[in-house]
Amino acid sequence: MQFQVPQFIEVEDKIFGPLTLKQFIYLAGGAGMCAVLYMFIPFKIVAIILALPIAAFALALAFWKVNGKPFVDYIESSFYYTIGSKLYTWKKSEKKPVNTPVEEAKKIGSLLQIPKLSQSRLKDLTWSLDIKESLNPTEEQK
Repeated sequence: MQFQVPQFIEVEDKIFGPLTLKQFIYLAGGAGMCAVLYMFIPFKIVAIILALPIAAFALALAFWKVNGKPFVDYIESSFYYTIGSKLYTWKKSEKKPVNTPVEEAKKIGSLLQIPKLSQSRLKDLTWSLDIKESLNPTEEQK
């Protein structure tokens, strides 16, 4: 049994001619706001001057991409950056270490007492190991 796997899932469907649903909503909202300004402001030149940034913003939301991502994602990220907490690592205060590594090594070295092996003591240990091995043979030797 074969199944068709959907491809191009990142591409939105074109619903209103060459526009996607999001693009249409952005453009319709911008056009509606510009029309409201034009109807309610008595001086038409002032209405046009106020409507131009709104139209530019609507066009940017609908069509402009910043680094391959839609402009609305850029606006959302900048909004969260503005209201979010910021951590400036370059203003980090340096903490003075309590003990330096050399002091720690000396401290540990004074606590550990490693026995010094002389040549005769080393021979005694090897002899006792050899004897104990011969007294406890492994099962392979039986």
